[in-house]
Amino acid sequence: MEPVEALERIAFLLERQGAVPYRVQAFRTAAAVIGALPPDEVRRRARGGALGRVKGLGPKTTRVVEEALAGVRPEYLSGLEEEAGGPLVDGELGQRLRRALRGDCHLHSDWSDGGSPIEAMARTARDLGHEWCVLTDHSPRLTVARGLTAERLRAQLALVAEVNEHLAPFRLLTGIECDILDDGSLDQEPELLAQLDVVVASVHSKLRMDQGPMTERLLAAVRNPLVDVLGHCTGRQITGKPRPESRFDAGEVFAACAEHRTAVEINCRPDRFDPPRRLLRQALAAGCLFAIDSDAHAPGQLDWQIYGCARAEECGVPADRIITTWTEHQLAVWTRTGRTPHR
Repeated sequence: MEPVEALERIAFLLERQGAVPYRVQAFRTAAAVIGALPPDEVRRRARGGALGRVKGLGPKTTRVVEEALAGVRPEYLSGLEEEAGGPLVDGELGQRLRRALRGDCHLHSDWSDGGSPIEAMARTARDLGHEWCVLTDHSPRLTVARGLTAERLRAQLALVAEVNEHLAPFRLLTGIECDILDDGSLDQEPELLAQLDVVVASVHSKLRMDQGPMTERLLAAVRNPLVDVLGHCTGRQITGKPRPESRFDAGEVFAACAEHRTAVEINCRPDRFDPPRRLLRQALAAGCLFAIDSDAHAPGQLDWQIYGCARAEECGVPADRIITTWTEHQLAVWTRTGRTPHR
């Protein structure tokens, strides 16, 4: 195993495990530093005991590099594989749907509050077996997450085109996680949203709004022809600092989603698992489509989709109602016309 490969695998497993970002960043930084040095220089420094003096490397990352150069599987990696490298879900639950997935409609890069560059996120999605994924960094109002202004989003579109040149036939689709404002309008220029491949709309503020206004807020968003996916609909947090579900008339909202071809997201983050199973079953009964999305903020978190697959299987969601099982062409036809592949 090459040193960079070992460092990146460790970072991936830490992200998949939900480790604190600073632990992950040590290995991501070390991988970038080692990858930028000529291989002969890395070996020379290792032989001379000078590798630990390279800026960006610490004792743990230095040892990983030295062990990899010596042809030994790094001890840190072996321990982490044993601790965190196994299946995230027991048995076969979710595996059938996971094999059917072709893409992911919700992920973030370091352009907003993600921790890794756009190409790293796209490359990992490809390596996990996806044919496509959608880059959905935040919109401007979410300043705490470095939401993208219209100008920054346009610049990002150009970068996405470059990434697609490098990773073809894999496709990184253009998108955004757009804030649903208090009145249900969207936090980005309509003309710009219309240029994107996929728009995920989510509530991130005033989550404890009264049920009536929250229902109207969500209805306005899901009825908007620019919106393709309703993200983490209840806004709940179930780990860390818990946050209760937002209150809204789920029957009305899911009926509107079904009518206006807005998919309901099955958010796979372990701190969200949103919507809860009772609402997932209600959305299924209402005739909704679904998007099983990682909402990944780091490459290793892209592997969390199995959690959503397991929940979808538990609730009886068929694969043909899940837009992330569709081909890129089928997805594009649906976002443009509302026609689903099985119609």
